[in-house]
Amino acid sequence: MSGGGAAHPFAEAVRPLVDAMGAEMLPPGEAGDDDVVLTWEGQAVVAVRLPPLADSLDHLLADLERRHGPLAGLGRKDKQQLVRHLEERGAFALRHGVETVASALGVSRFTVYNYLNRENAGRDTP
Repeated sequence: MSGGGAAHPFAEAVRPLVDAMGAEMLPPGEAGDDDVVLTWEGQAVVAVRLPPLADSLDHLLADLERRHGPLAGLGRKDKQQLVRHLEERGAFALRHGVETVASALGVSRFTVYNYLNRENAGRDTP
């Protein structure tokens, strides 16, 4: 949300969450049908426009790269942990999710599937 005056404290409080999702904050009056209007004490404070799902994966990968450095340069164990994290976040439910992640990690799709299979095999073992 940009503009002249100071933002509402509630809007500022949710900003880190909105940024982490790759969403956009708008004045409530500019909300569209698919936007989420957040209210505080009965007053509409901010509208949140969620990104398209495909953009969410790109945003998530960019955030991981900011925190861990170039993803392709990470070791195998770190890449396996990232694949586990991405699976928990639903990255592989998206069309081309495996390909997108493989490209970001600098590995083949086969390697990503191996990481996923290894993780799922570990869960099935009592």
